[in-house]
Amino acid sequence: MTRYREVLAVPGMASLLGVSLLARAAITADVMALTLYVVLDLDLSYAAAGGVAAALTAGVALGGPLLGRLIDRRGPRTVLLATVVLQVVFWLSVPSLAYGILLGAAFVAGLLMVPAQAVTRQAIAAMTTERHRRAAFALESVQGELSYLVGPAVVILAAAETSPGAVAWGVGAAIAAGGAGIALLNPPLRAEGEAAAGAAERPPRREWLGAGLVAVLLMAFGATTLLSGVDLAIVATLQEAGQVSWAAVVVAVFGGASVAGGLAYGALPRPLPTWLLLGLLGLLTVPAGLAHDWPWLCAAVVGIGLLTAPTLSAVADAVSRLAPAGVRGEVTGLQSSAQSAGFAVGSPIVGIAIDVSTPAGGFAAAGLAALAAALLGGLLSRGDGHPAHGVRDDTGIHTRWTARCGRAVVNRAGAERTVRVAAAGRRRPTVARRPRAARRDWCDRPLRGWSWRRRGS
Repeated sequence: MTRYREVLAVPGMASLLGVSLLARAAITADVMALTLYVVLDLDLSYAAAGGVAAALTAGVALGGPLLGRLIDRRGPRTVLLATVVLQVVFWLSVPSLAYGILLGAAFVAGLLMVPAQAVTRQAIAAMTTERHRRAAFALESVQGELSYLVGPAVVILAAAETSPGAVAWGVGAAIAAGGAGIALLNPPLRAEGEAAAGAAERPPRREWLGAGLVAVLLMAFGATTLLSGVDLAIVATLQEAGQVSWAAVVVAVFGGASVAGGLAYGALPRPLPTWLLLGLLGLLTVPAGLAHDWPWLCAAVVGIGLLTAPTLSAVADAVSRLAPAGVRGEVTGLQSSAQSAGFAVGSPIVGIAIDVSTPAGGFAAAGLAALAAALLGGLLSRGDGHPAHGVRDDTGIHTRWTARCGRAVVNRAGAERTVRVAAAGRRRPTVARRPRAARRDWCDRPLRGWSWRRRGS
């Protein structure tokens, strides 16, 4: 736990994680709040409620990259405050909107949702060093699991005591408070070396949207496809056994195992490949369909949960490494869009599998979808031919090699230089002029892309 204490000791980190937890828990509960309002207050069907939820989710998926690009250009505080104002207007008006207007308003609210998660991830990448970054992202993934455990449950309990309209106001107030709190903290989204080197300039898209980033986004999509499908398969299994009342217990065990797995992964001395974690997650999900009652289902979801937070943490860490500082907001937005798309697609796919077979077929479909994403992601990563991310050490130097255009961009404390190499496929080592203590030799190894080793002084 020493590494976690060091992460929380970073100035501003503990307060950022605490405030963003409030915002993320409320954002996680927004679909549940709207569902209860449509079903109970408007007295419409669950299909109608699903339409509002789909509109909100589609808006979130489309708005992620747009808000990320605005953050890159305008900074986090401006974007956070603008989205907070819109969320306040939307949630205050929810109880007075007719269903047709609510559909359109939900889409707009999703499009301009408070980017609490995206800002938190960018701040973690900027505020931590290479040694602490994996532990910090593990804490962020644990924060996400706590949000999914706490947010919807609080909304359901509150709706049982008050009206769904009042619950909608409460959710909106929590989203606004969390977003305003992050804006007040105004965390840095650029490391000191990146800011000094003028890293905020946008590189061309062809330089950063390569096979490596596509692979990570595909695996992010696969992970959330699995998670949304597993939730549905759990309910279907318990309904078939006549034990739906135990669903909360199974979900709580699932979430607790994920929290434990995330904390354990962050404490490991070495990271594991994202494709391997996702593949193992898919493999453990497929046999979970053999469980036919709640005790066995609790045992089955423990294995799935132990790999859930580590997989999401590895995805976030990989995205932070792949994203150049000047487009980090847009890349983080693409990650949010990929994950939102996975959540939207997973339930229908697994639902069809359950309808045509059994609940066990739902677990199999979710697991196989994750396996396919892991295999494709692994193949894309291997076929990239060069590192899809930069390497930043504790000295603040950030180097990004772009084999496709034959350049090495070197950012150092106050200066940015572009060093031309003879050709993209050159196999001779090329050394950029830098301080002797921080100099590295770069070479290209066949089939394994670019690599580096420390040169003695």
